[in-house]
Amino acid sequence: MSITKDPPNSPAAATSPAADLAIDNASIEKNPEVNITHPPPDELVVTFTNPPNTSPTNPLDWPSHRKVFTAILTSFGGLITLMSGPMLAPALNVIGHDLHISEAEASMALSIYILAFAFGPMVLGPCSEIWGRKPIWVLGGAWYILWNTVGGVAEGKEVLILSRFMAGLGASAEFAVSGPIVADIYNSDERGKSQILRGLLPLLGPAIGPLVGGVMVQHTSWRWMFYTLSIFNAVVTLLFVFFLPETHAPTLLKRKASQLQKATGRAYCTGLDFDTLTLGARLKTALIRPLKMLATHPTIQLTALAMGCQFGILYITHATFATMWTKHYSQSATASGLHYFAIVTGCIVGLYVGGKVTDRLWAHLKMKNGGKAKPEHRIPLLIPGVIMVPVGLIWYGWAAEKHVHWIVPDIGVAILGCGYIVGVYAVQAYIVEAFLDCTASAAAASQFPRNIFAFAFPIFSPGMFETLGYGMGNTILAIVSSVVCIPLIYILWRYGEALRGEGDKRA
Repeated sequence: MSITKDPPNSPAAATSPAADLAIDNASIEKNPEVNITHPPPDELVVTFTNPPNTSPTNPLDWPSHRKVFTAILTSFGGLITLMSGPMLAPALNVIGHDLHISEAEASMALSIYILAFAFGPMVLGPCSEIWGRKPIWVLGGAWYILWNTVGGVAEGKEVLILSRFMAGLGASAEFAVSGPIVADIYNSDERGKSQILRGLLPLLGPAIGPLVGGVMVQHTSWRWMFYTLSIFNAVVTLLFVFFLPETHAPTLLKRKASQLQKATGRAYCTGLDFDTLTLGARLKTALIRPLKMLATHPTIQLTALAMGCQFGILYITHATFATMWTKHYSQSATASGLHYFAIVTGCIVGLYVGGKVTDRLWAHLKMKNGGKAKPEHRIPLLIPGVIMVPVGLIWYGWAAEKHVHWIVPDIGVAILGCGYIVGVYAVQAYIVEAFLDCTASAAAASQFPRNIFAFAFPIFSPGMFETLGYGMGNTILAIVSSVVCIPLIYILWRYGEALRGEGDKRA
């Protein structure tokens, strides 16, 4: 039933169209900085009806098939986003030759796409907390299509690099809103299941991208890499326009309040309408929030550093993997693309096993804690992830250094991929649980350093491997990964709750 100022038996209360809405208050994103005032006596506050788990309009109460469809739809967007990054890797030499640019400049066109992922979500994530998830995703998709196509017709390094950065800003909508969309529709007990549904297709991107890129370099033009991605994303964006439902609870409530006002002439509102801030002030507050969270919350700072280190190392592997096979093993560009499936295989195993273990471990620790869950219950799954990443790096590096059979380095990168996915999804689940009231802003804040690292690391990696070799180079990366990430497990498990409280005080 709706929360109203009218007597329960009054005609307005009995006929209110708001009576079909329901939600748990903790799932509604709140703004801790707004100035809340009491509504006038004649206003009706639109909320979701009680008891919970009964309303078809509440994203948390949607039927299972609708949740699955929504999660899979977002994963198609992630597939394109992650295809576009390493797809250029097999074509860097050809692009450099055709556009008369150096190898370093061609590599810049590859990595600057990832740099855009750092900045896009810092704006798009907070905007999705004001206008909803769907408009932001559709806008980002259209922006990507425009600039990615420009990259295909580029005739110089300036246009190519600019178009890659601008396309990355559009593609970053996937990082900004896909995670929050899934968090909107699945509760904490199903976090692992939702990760599997959302993450499966995007994990294929780093393998399909270089494979398609290698085939196109050999049999057609590198420009068709851009055109193909634009066409694919146009189809997915249209699917989002027609079939992606809005999942952001405050946006749904606001729309319902607007409908009620038009239908009845009465001043319906939501709980978030009680603030006295203008839209401009709310937008300013929202845009500042990710930077403020990154600057004041120790838990976000620590997890951001760990994810940045791991993602940067993984992207070094993506950026140098094709070259290793073509130069060190004298394989064709197409064959080098096929080896990316080793990374993807490890990632898929990590996603499936990690997702299953996530839900079971959460339930177990929740039961041991007297039925009360806390975000730190996501941390133990970091342990296998943090161990497998350096193991995979050393295995892959020395196997390539000794030029052993191709299956051995592939096993090493599979272990690396598996460890990365297990660890990063554990961290992302921790962020969601710790900041349920502003998931998009928290995700953007935690991912900002990650994409800076992914941009910077591949710039120096070719010189590092040329000087030190794959064995010693990957050993150094393994040591860096261990030094940064292993202490994180103890700190978050032992002091995570206190650090979150300290961050809330600073904010």
